[in-house]
Amino acid sequence: MSYELIAFLMFASMMLMLITGQRVFAAIGGIAAIASLFLWGAGGSDIPFAAAMKVMKWYPLLTLPMFIFMGYVLSESRIADDLYKMFHVWMGPVNGGLAIGTIGLMVLISAMNGLSVAGMAIGATVALPELLRRNYDKRMVTGVIQAGSSLGILVPPSVVLVLYAMIARQPVGQLWLAGVFPGLMMAALFILYIYIRCKFQPELGPALKDADRDITRAEKYRLLLAGLLPVIIFVCMMFPFLKGWTSLVESSAIGAMTAFVAAVLKGRMTREVFEVSVRETLAISCMFMWIVLAALAFGAVFDGLGAVKAIEGLFTDKLHLNPWVILILMQLSFIIMGTFLDDTAMLVIVAPLYVPLVGALGFDLIWYGILYTITTQIAYMTPPFGYNLFLMRAMAPPEISIKDIYTSIVPFVLVMVIALILIMVFPNIAMWLPNYVYGR
Repeated sequence: MSYELIAFLMFASMMLMLITGQRVFAAIGGIAAIASLFLWGAGGSDIPFAAAMKVMKWYPLLTLPMFIFMGYVLSESRIADDLYKMFHVWMGPVNGGLAIGTIGLMVLISAMNGLSVAGMAIGATVALPELLRRNYDKRMVTGVIQAGSSLGILVPPSVVLVLYAMIARQPVGQLWLAGVFPGLMMAALFILYIYIRCKFQPELGPALKDADRDITRAEKYRLLLAGLLPVIIFVCMMFPFLKGWTSLVESSAIGAMTAFVAAVLKGRMTREVFEVSVRETLAISCMFMWIVLAALAFGAVFDGLGAVKAIEGLFTDKLHLNPWVILILMQLSFIIMGTFLDDTAMLVIVAPLYVPLVGALGFDLIWYGILYTITTQIAYMTPPFGYNLFLMRAMAPPEISIKDIYTSIVPFVLVMVIALILIMVFPNIAMWLPNYVYGR
């Protein structure tokens, strides 16, 4: 049996197990372990073992629990509520102002947590009821929350980019910096779309009435200070890292401790908040550890088979495809997989194939990490089975139908496609900041 056929059988078996509902790490790691035993006998067990040791020795992986804990402390202690009150007061006089403020909220939540699920939960529980109560169009607001929450996997400290860094063997700090301008650009494009749409159709996002804006200047500035607390925490965490005073792991510890101290000083660090934050941090961190372990094992077997070189030869030598055509086909495959898989599963399934292939085609792996992340965001919101669509359905009130949810994301997906094309055409949007900081 040829190595190419073995690689195909491994990939097909893994997809079959995923379709039947097996856990991601079990499907990927199990296929890798079985294939290594069949191919190399008892000695094949060294491959997953070596992958486990690689995970344990990868120091930046310690950032995962730190950032997850920081995000849960800030969300469970309801500090995110202060953020929304700030945007409510300062952006309310503008048509669509609360929707614009919601995008701002999502950007800051992303900088606190790094997971899109947290942004979706906060947006659906804090922003959605308020927007509906203010007579915002239900399709507009559901689209805003879904689009805004997707920024969580792009704006640093993105947990997904940490996983990509681990699998692609790229520096986490450079990936985070590469995500800054694309994330802010995408948020700016969302805000521009909302502003223009509500300017011509003010009934979609009416401005707040004078009575609702009757608040003293002192109260406005108090809310501004309270709402900027997460920004201050983010600066305390990232500034020493960018100046070279601390390592990435040390900065993540500073962020976690600063968030904890802020919650204590505001009198919101209760026993319940602490227990939920620690429990969820442990659960998510362990899940990611298992997935990374399985992905590395699967990738090691693929490397041993030479499957990547075979696929590269198929595309370039036999089909004579241009590298850019191959790259676009890869992005399209992410969108298709995103209809039934989450971002982590997509990454660990195709990373053993795509990451080495991208490098062999001459593309920068830091830049490609940003393309992958944006494409994942689009896949999250693409019917029929987009991950964010079902999260929104689970959290939305009964008056918002599944049709409303599907319809709401169309303009935002188009905006994200525009952002993706801009970054593909102008790579420096992503690469300027890491090149400047690290002198690449």
